[in-house]
Amino acid sequence: MKFAVLDFETTGTQSTDDIIQVGLAIIDHDLSISTVYSSMVKPGVPIPPFIEGLTGIKNEDVVDAPELDDVILEMIPLLEDAVLVGHNVGFDLGFLQRALDQTGYLAFTGRVLDTMDLLRIFFPNLSSYQLSMVSKDLGFVHDRPHQADSDALATAHVFLKCLEELNDLPLITVQRLSELFDNQDSDLGWYFDGVRMEKEAQPIQDLDEHRFFRQLALKVGDWNEILPAHEERGNMPLADVSFDEFLEQVKQNLRNLLPHYEEREPQNRMFEEVIKAMTDDKHLLIEAGTGTGKSLGYLLPSIYHSVKENDRVMVSTHTINLQEQLRERDIPLLTQVIPFAFRAAVFKGRQHYLCLRKFEHKINTKEFQSPKEDVLIAAQMIVWLNSTETGDDEELNMGNRGADFWETVASDTDSCLGRACPWFRKCFYHRAKHEAGTADVVITNHSKLFTDVKAGHQLLPAYDRLVIDEAHHLEDVAGKHLGMHMKYFTLVHPLLRLFKDSKNGQLAILRQQLGSSGNERGMDWAIAIDNLYPEIVDVKENWDKLSELLFALLPQRSDAAPGEAGQFTLRLLPEKQPTEWTVITDLENQIHIGLSQLIRKGEQVMNQIKESDEQLGTDSLVTDVSGLFKDLTVVRDDLRQFVKLESTDTVYWYEANGNYRSKSLQMYAVPVDVSKQLKEYFFDKKKSIILTSATLSIEKKFQYMIEQLGLVEAEKEGRLMTEQLSSPFNYREQSLLLIPRDFPSVKGSVGDAFFVDTLANSLAETAKATQGRMMVLFTSYRMLKQVYEPLKEKLSHSDIAVFGQGVDGGSRTKLTRRFQERSASVLLGTSSFWEGVDIPGEALTCLAIVRLPFQPPNHPLLEAKSERLKKEKKNPFMKLSVPQAVIRFKQGFGRLVRTSSDRGIVIVYDTRVIESYYGKHFLYSLPGPKMEHMPTEQMVPRITEWLSQAEPEKETVNQEGEQA
Repeated sequence: MKFAVLDFETTGTQSTDDIIQVGLAIIDHDLSISTVYSSMVKPGVPIPPFIEGLTGIKNEDVVDAPELDDVILEMIPLLEDAVLVGHNVGFDLGFLQRALDQTGYLAFTGRVLDTMDLLRIFFPNLSSYQLSMVSKDLGFVHDRPHQADSDALATAHVFLKCLEELNDLPLITVQRLSELFDNQDSDLGWYFDGVRMEKEAQPIQDLDEHRFFRQLALKVGDWNEILPAHEERGNMPLADVSFDEFLEQVKQNLRNLLPHYEEREPQNRMFEEVIKAMTDDKHLLIEAGTGTGKSLGYLLPSIYHSVKENDRVMVSTHTINLQEQLRERDIPLLTQVIPFAFRAAVFKGRQHYLCLRKFEHKINTKEFQSPKEDVLIAAQMIVWLNSTETGDDEELNMGNRGADFWETVASDTDSCLGRACPWFRKCFYHRAKHEAGTADVVITNHSKLFTDVKAGHQLLPAYDRLVIDEAHHLEDVAGKHLGMHMKYFTLVHPLLRLFKDSKNGQLAILRQQLGSSGNERGMDWAIAIDNLYPEIVDVKENWDKLSELLFALLPQRSDAAPGEAGQFTLRLLPEKQPTEWTVITDLENQIHIGLSQLIRKGEQVMNQIKESDEQLGTDSLVTDVSGLFKDLTVVRDDLRQFVKLESTDTVYWYEANGNYRSKSLQMYAVPVDVSKQLKEYFFDKKKSIILTSATLSIEKKFQYMIEQLGLVEAEKEGRLMTEQLSSPFNYREQSLLLIPRDFPSVKGSVGDAFFVDTLANSLAETAKATQGRMMVLFTSYRMLKQVYEPLKEKLSHSDIAVFGQGVDGGSRTKLTRRFQERSASVLLGTSSFWEGVDIPGEALTCLAIVRLPFQPPNHPLLEAKSERLKKEKKNPFMKLSVPQAVIRFKQGFGRLVRTSSDRGIVIVYDTRVIESYYGKHFLYSLPGPKMEHMPTEQMVPRITEWLSQAEPEKETVNQEGEQA
C-alpha cells in the first residue's frame, strides 16, 4: 500500500482561492518515505500580506513559478494508486479536486485519511493537534511551519508514528475500533478493518501488559489489591526520628539529586511553622510569597506527620491545575528524596472519572448524538483505556464536542450500581476513593471538600489535619457550594437525555428494547414509558416559559453600547419581590407538580422492571434512567428554594447574557456570610488547618482573612498562628513599578474615546520599548475590546502581535502558550489572567494594570455584604471592597517575577493608587518593588533606561518552580 501525504499553501481559506505551493511526501509499502515533491505555483492573484506573514512566501517567490497545469501534470503519477493523507485533509482535498477539475483531469477517487483523526485517537492526551506543536511533542524537527514541503514531511512523520501506535495495540482494541467504525462509510473504518485482519492472522501477543475484561483492554488490575500504605511499609521508618533529622536527610538527598539546589530561609521557616501547627493542634495562616517553594513547604511536614503518627493529612487546592502540578512534579520529586515509601493520592470530584459500565453500554449500543464526532471520541477512549491508570478526564483532549459526550459516560452517584456492577473492581472512581483511603496524604480540591461536607462526610476518607493551598479562594468556593447554583441547562440536559424524540434518549432506547423483547409485561412497560413523553414535553415547555419571563425581567445594562449584548444581573430581595413574581411562582408550581408526577411514575416503572425476574438485558439502561430521575429531583427542589426567596441570610440573584438570552440563565442563592459555616464545619471540628497562599495579608496584617474565614474565635483562644514569609526574590532589584501620574481617569467599566486613545498609545509605545513580552490586565472585558483594535493598528508595522482574551479564540491555556511561543507579542486578559498564569523568564517583561481590580459595587453578593456591614456601623468600602481588590492586585503583580532571575516592569495606569486615601493599602501590600511616578511621556525613556541596566547576577534557581 502506498500513501501520498499532501499539503498546499494557498492565498486564503476559501475554495476559490489559489494554490501557491505544493508539498507531497510519498510513503512506500515498506513504510519508508521515498520521495518528497515540492513546487511553488504561480497564482492568478497577488499573495495577501497576512499569508505572506504566515508562510514567509512572498509575491517575488512565485513570479517565475510554474503554472498550475505543469505542477498537476507532475503530481498525477505520484498520486496514482495511493491513499491520500493530510493534516486536516478536507482542506487539501478540496483544493486538489478543484485543481484537477481546472486542469481537465478526473477527480481523485482514492481513499483518504486524516492525521488529525489519527492523532486524536492514538495520542488522546496531546494538549494541541496543531502540526508544529505535535511535531515538537513527538520529537520531530519541523523547521518551516506553513511551508508545504516542510508541512507534508512533518505530516508524513506524524502519520507513521500513528501507524506505529496502532500496530502496538492489543488485538482486542483493534477489533473494538474496527467494530466501532462498522457501517460508518469511512476510510478510517476500512483501514482499521485491514489492520484487524492482519493482526488476527498473527500469533496472540501482549498478554502481560494489559488486563482484558469484557472485550476491553485495560492498563490496571483490580483496585482491591492495593494495600494500605502503612501495611505495605511494614516497619515504622520514623519511630525514633525527629522532624529536623528527617528534614536534614531529605535536604541531603536533594543536594545529591539536584546540583543547583540551595536552601531558602523562607522555606525553612515554613517547614517549622507547619510541623509546629500540626504537632500542637493549632490552625495556621501562612502567607508565602512567590519563590518560597510553598508546595514542598507543606508537603514535607504533612508526609512526616502522617507517616509518624499514622494520621492522614488532606491537602486541598483551588485549581485542578495546581492539583496536577503536585501530582506530576512535586510528588515524583519527593518520592526520589524521602528515604522511605509513602503514598500520596489525588482524589477529584466524581464527575472527573470515567464510568466503565456506561462507556461499555454506549459503545455496544452506539448511542451517539452526533455520530461522526462521537465515534472519534469513543475510539479515542478505547485506545486511552490501554494506558490510563486513573480514568481522569484531564488526561484527554476531546475537542469541542467532548464535554457533552463525557457527561453521558462520567461516573455519578445516582446511577452507580456499587458492588452489583460487573465493573466494580475495575471502577476508576472507586479506585481513586480506595487509594485515598489507603494513602498517607490525599490531594483534593476545595470543591470536593465542600461536596463532602454536604454529603455528610461520605466522600473523602476521614481526616483531622488539613492544608488549604490557594486559601484566598476558600470563602468564594464555600459560598458557591453551601448555596445553590443552577443554569438553564441544569434541567434541560437530564430531560433531553431521557427523551429527545421517539428514537433518541435513554427512555426511547429502553422502550425499543422492551417493545421488541416479546415479553407481555415488556409491552405494558413500553406503553407506560410512552405515557411519560407528553409530561417531559410539558415540563420543558413550562421551563422555557419561566426562563423567558426571568430574562424579560432583567434590567438592560446602562453601560452597554447600543446593540451590544451585555451580561445582565438582577438581585431578588425576599422582602421586595418584583410584581411579576406571582406569575413566576405559578409557573414554578406547575413545573414542580409536573416533575413530581414524572419522577413518581418513572421511578415506579423502573422499579417494576428492576424487580421482575425477566431476563431483558436492560439493567444498565434502567440504572441510568433511574439516575436521571434522581437528578431531576434535586433540580426540582433547588428551583423551589430559589423561587420561594425565603431566607434573609441568603443572597438571591440571577444573570444572563444578551447573546444567548434565556438559554444563558444562571440562578444563585448564596449565603451572605460563610464564616459561621467554615468555623462550624472546619475550624471547630479539625485539629489543625494550615491555610496558605501568596496573598493572605493586607498591609502585612491578616485581620481581613481572619474575619472572613471565621477564625476570630480560634484567635481569641490562642489556637491560631500567623506567619508572613517574605519572598526570597530581590524585588527592589528585579522589579520597577511605574505610575503615570497625569493619566486620564475613567468612570465605570467603559473608557471614553480620549482615555482609550491615550491608553492604546501608551501601551503601543511601551510594547515597542520592551519588544512585546507584555501582558495587560483589564477589569472589564468591554474595555479590553475597546483597546484591542486600536492597539493592533498602532503595532501593525512593528511585527508585534496582539492576542486578546475572548477576541482571539482559544482557552486561557492556549492564549498563554501562543504568547510564550511568539516573543514579540502583547497579551490582553481579564479576570482569569489575574492569577494562576505562570510565565517565567524572558517571555514576560512588562505587566500593565489598567484599573485597580475592584469588584463592580452592584454585584449582588458584594451589595448584600455591604448592607450587612452598614448595619454593623462599619465602612463596607474599607472593610470589604478595598481588601478584596488589594488581594486581587497582589495576585496580578505576582504574574511578573516568577524566578530569581526574572526582571520586569509593572505599570499601574490607575492614578487612584497615589491620589486616593486608600491607594497606599495597594502599594504597601506589595513585596517591595522600586516605585516611581512621573508624567506619561517620561515613562518609555525610563523603561528603556531601566531595562538597559546590567541584569542582576543570576542566582541559582531552587529546584522547585512556584505557583502563587
